Amino acid sequence: MIKLTLENLEDFTRGTAFLGTGGGGDPYIGKLMLKHQLELGKKIEIITQNEISDDIFACNVLSMGAPTVFVEKVPNGPTTLHALREVEKIIGKKFNAIMPIEAGGVNATLPLVVSALSGLPVIDADGMGRAFPELQMVTYNVGDVDINPIVAINDFYETAIFNARNSSSGEWLARAVCVRMGGICEMACYPMTAKQIKETAIHGTIKLSFDIGEIIQRARNEKTDPVDAVISYMAKSNPPRFGKVLFVGKIDDLIRETVNGFTRGKLFLKSLDSSDELLVEFQNEFSYAKLNNEKLLAMVPDLICALDSETGEPITTDGLRYGQRIKIVAISAAPIIRSKKALDLFGPRAFGLDFDYTPLEEI
Repeated sequence: MIKLTLENLEDFTRGTAFLGTGGGGDPYIGKLMLKHQLELGKKIEIITQNEISDDIFACNVLSMGAPTVFVEKVPNGPTTLHALREVEKIIGKKFNAIMPIEAGGVNATLPLVVSALSGLPVIDADGMGRAFPELQMVTYNVGDVDINPIVAINDFYETAIFNARNSSSGEWLARAVCVRMGGICEMACYPMTAKQIKETAIHGTIKLSFDIGEIIQRARNEKTDPVDAVISYMAKSNPPRFGKVLFVGKIDDLIRETVNGFTRGKLFLKSLDSSDELLVEFQNEFSYAKLNNEKLLAMVPDLICALDSETGEPITTDGLRYGQRIKIVAISAAPIIRSKKALDLFGPRAFGLDFDYTPLEEI
């Protein structure tokens, strides 16, 4: 069993920022929410894969919206719990566990806040192994898990309930409501049995967040390179994950706007010691990296992360600033995300890009 404490909270949220690949919402907000619950003496139980009993019935909870909006409209634990209770009313059955829909950003921390408020344990697994911008982009759909019912709620407890024909339609409906609710709403969806969790989720991502955050901090303390330390750790993980530094430079230009419930934009970097330039496009999360407007270096679903070049601190898309000196790092995605069926959900063409997926290690 994994235990969250005030002592390891910083490591956990730093790791979720890394897995957020630029999006998922600023984990600093989630850190403050969790810190408050821990200071109140609340306990948060995290169940590992081996501890999932056959009677587990879990609901995914999340905050939908543009990360740039999260800074002004903070995700809300009590309303998220209310959304979960609404799903229970609709299906006529109580949940005995909570699932994070993604491993990155505030959506990795919000389920733990709901756990503290409800007493329900959190499963150490999610549907992305990172952060993705859209509701249908989860491994649950590789196993045909039903997204319904979908409940969206705002700070005034105004509630919208959907029964969508599929998860893509659920994203389309929920995103429209999210925009109407001010660019952010809390949600509950994808009720799942123990069998579905075991077969379709990516396991161990909460533990992975703890490990990545701890490794970055330890490297700082030891005056070694935090980025190299993370890449080395991922290469030794089970299964092994390939990683490399794509580019080191400073932010020369930045286009960022909030459009239809997403933070969209382009990041332009210039090398510090050559004429090379890097373009990184994002839709909440970083989508692809292209060198000198010619060669693709990495693309979704592989993870593309921006880290402070000295401290290794992960930087979200809403935290990018002109002149920052950063390293762009890529890590291969979990194997289930690279399957043919999954690439229809997570691959470049699912983001409207006009190229097919090439694995990071083959570029």
